[in-house]
Amino acid sequence: TFQTFQTPNFSNLLNLSNPKHFMVYFISDAHLGSRLVQNPREHEKKVVDWLESIRHDATAIYLLGDLFDFWFEYKTVVPKGYVRFLGKLAELTDAGIEIHFFIGNHDIWTFGYLRDEVGLIIHKEPYTVQIGSKRFFMAHGDGLHAEERSFEVLRKVFHSNTAQRLFRLIPAQLGQEFGYNWSKHNREKIMHDDNKFKGEDKESLVVYAKKYFETHDV
Repeated sequence: TFQTFQTPNFSNLLNLSNPKHFMVYFISDAHLGSRLVQNPREHEKKVVDWLESIRHDATAIYLLGDLFDFWFEYKTVVPKGYVRFLGKLAELTDAGIEIHFFIGNHDIWTFGYLRDEVGLIIHKEPYTVQIGSKRFFMAHGDGLHAEERSFEVLRKVFHSNTAQRLFRLIPAQLGQEFGYNWSKHNREKIMHDDNKFKGEDKESLVVYAKKYFETHDV
């Protein structure tokens, strides 16, 4: 999902030295590494090419979760693959572009690598910001509104420090195999659901965000 937002007043917020032209970009749910993708390398290349195409004017980039289909960092091991994607992100942050990464339900388990080695700003909670004349409420979305009870239980397990420590004891190859297979099964199930846009007044996440702004300031 690629989205672009242009604001002529962003320099006032970030105190930028050249206020002529600024762009803010959003991307989510790339699901890199998904076993439902026939050509993972080509899929990654499309995302990397997009990042390269926006580097000339990007002031900030917001990665809004599930950029990876499964991501779990061991103390000395990170998932195989994503070399071009991670390298491009590091290249952009080294160039001074601010990149925010919001954990999704498929890439919860980042414990410092993406922050320390790639230079991303990690968000594990919803985040609000004023950009120009607009207010943005940002999060991946899962867990923000009423879900099935089984999902809530699973979400608590995924966020549990104890469960994460136990999972780290599993050999990386077995852990990765389990993670990718679980993700594939989960997404196959979702693909059969009716995901058509229902209108702002009926979309639970839109309704949630509007109600949030009624009681919260940025």
